[in-house]
Amino acid sequence: MTTTTPPYRSAWQAIDAPQAPEGDPAVEVRRSTAVRGQADIIVIIGAGVAALSLATLLNTRVIASAGFGSFVVVAYLAFLVLYGVLVSLQDNSRAVLDRLASVVVHSLALLALLALVFVVGFTFWRGREALPHLNFFITDMQRAGPLDPLSVGGILHAVIGTLIEISIALIITVPLGLACAVYLNEARGPLPRFVRTVVEAMTALPSVVAGLFILASWILALGFVRSGLAAALAISVMMLPIIIRASDVVIRLVPGSLREASLAMGAPRWRTAWHVVLPTARSGLTTAVLLGAARGIGETSPVLLTAGYGASVNFNFLSGPEVSLPLATFTFSQSPQPTMIARAFGAATVLLALVLVLFALARTLGGRPPGELSARAQQARGQQSQRDLARFMEREQARRMGANYAT
Repeated sequence: MTTTTPPYRSAWQAIDAPQAPEGDPAVEVRRSTAVRGQADIIVIIGAGVAALSLATLLNTRVIASAGFGSFVVVAYLAFLVLYGVLVSLQDNSRAVLDRLASVVVHSLALLALLALVFVVGFTFWRGREALPHLNFFITDMQRAGPLDPLSVGGILHAVIGTLIEISIALIITVPLGLACAVYLNEARGPLPRFVRTVVEAMTALPSVVAGLFILASWILALGFVRSGLAAALAISVMMLPIIIRASDVVIRLVPGSLREASLAMGAPRWRTAWHVVLPTARSGLTTAVLLGAARGIGETSPVLLTAGYGASVNFNFLSGPEVSLPLATFTFSQSPQPTMIARAFGAATVLLALVLVLFALARTLGGRPPGELSARAQQARGQQSQRDLARFMEREQARRMGANYAT
């Protein structure tokens, strides 16, 4: 009796069989896509040491007048060449290109990380002179001059101005941004596409243009004075496209089956958007709002053009100058006095810490995908389900008692 080998069995046997040498064109040698092993690490270290040695030799013997920048460029190019040569000794050309591309991508990421660490570290290091003074956080600059020491004056007026302006801007932009994002996803026709194009173009709008727009329309044309409200309007122009764009992307991630289920049960579109879409994308929408707030907090030119600069605390956002932390940093840095420069770096440190906190919150709250509840929300949902079950059981028991009484 003749038996036939199943096709899947022959396929698996072909895969598990020993591979032919690389020169044999009949069988392709499989390349492992696992993480880098010990041999790869040795190759990278060896290429790096050789590149540093070659760059040092060239900078000291051949081009002795070269600086540190040329040394880094020569060492990096030499590392790429030597690394490619070492990898080619054991892999084919496709693997060499893949490893070189991986090195370039990782080096660019490392360069961006180093630049970020340098900016943050340098700002915190220069701000160490002003931050230890308590008065720097609880007083303003009304009684402090350029020649006064750091024990006099502070940034309280800038902190309060920033909080007032960003609060007004959030009150304006959050409902408008979320409503526009829902409109872009729920409406059909040419108008939503045109609005989406305008929003994408506004994300690259220079901040000085937003300040000039509010200056021309709100202050010069309508006759209102420079105030914190005018600055909040200018900041809102910058925040609105960020919130709309980020919310639009998050709402797109909501599964269409949820909308279809709600519409199939007879709910109108507005109720579906309010009770299904927005609660599902709650964490992502919170992230969008925080990203917009982080963008608005760091704006300087709109506040400078619309609010002006003041040295004292101003709680009246309808009139009078309302300074913010970026504007205070800019103003302090214009002075040649060392104490004012130290105050500028101290204000920049506080602003940078505030922005980093907002981005950390955005990263934390945006880590959950749309529809995934937190532990507290899951507990609340479970308690609500238990209450609903108890109510249903009481209703069923009452129905049965009524049926028994009727019989």
